[in-house]
Amino acid sequence: MHLDVHHLRDFYYRTRLGRAAQKALRDALVARWGSVRGLAVAGYGFAVPLLRPFLPDAARVIGVMPAPQGVMHWPADGANHSVLVDEARWALPNDSIDRLVMLHGLETSDRPMALLDEAHRVLAPQGRAVFMLPSRSGLWARRDATPFGFGRPWSRGQIERVLTECGFTPTGHAAALFFPPFSHPFWLRASGGMERMGRRYAPERIGGVLLVEAIRSDAAPRQRGTPVTARRPLAVLEGVPQGHAQPAWRNGGGPGE
Repeated sequence: MHLDVHHLRDFYYRTRLGRAAQKALRDALVARWGSVRGLAVAGYGFAVPLLRPFLPDAARVIGVMPAPQGVMHWPADGANHSVLVDEARWALPNDSIDRLVMLHGLETSDRPMALLDEAHRVLAPQGRAVFMLPSRSGLWARRDATPFGFGRPWSRGQIERVLTECGFTPTGHAAALFFPPFSHPFWLRASGGMERMGRRYAPERIGGVLLVEAIRSDAAPRQRGTPVTARRPLAVLEGVPQGHAQPAWRNGGGPGE
């Protein structure tokens, strides 16, 4: 079951707990990827809160949002970089993405294997993908007050097996959201310190979110691929003014703020 894009937007941009979670996940992703200068970066699901640091340097940045979730104009203060797609038919050419992150996409998908096949199709050879998933053993998956309480939580062994079956080679793993999913000011003030301590000292199972990185491995068996070179995005882009419906990543426009 996909969450509505407005629910996700409100959590990450309009609540203190969501902003703290956004910072923790974004910092973990930036630390793992480093420089993306000249690369094509995409985020699937509702990954746009993590993508802003890459706008100045990446060749293009694309927010890919599944139709059951809905789409919004992003970034709000710049040219649009988001597109609405069927979860198994993305509006991107083969081998076109160098870095891909999934957040609130795989755990809520009705067709997770087809979704991963599509991610494999658009990822460039040796491209890197990071899958952020609610941890089965973490506290965040047990509370439906946040988006991590919806969909299927995963263990690291489960996601690594599925990725291998879909043609990826897992190359690394980590965890994030070591602070509890509570909005009390005490926990929010302590969130930054708890993240730093958690990444350094805490067992991975204590984190609320798993981060599993994988590369595309063309030597792996492929069974469910969709042999299409590029897909057209769905027509409706909520919040895009008339006359600006063409996403910025389509025409090479500037990334905005």
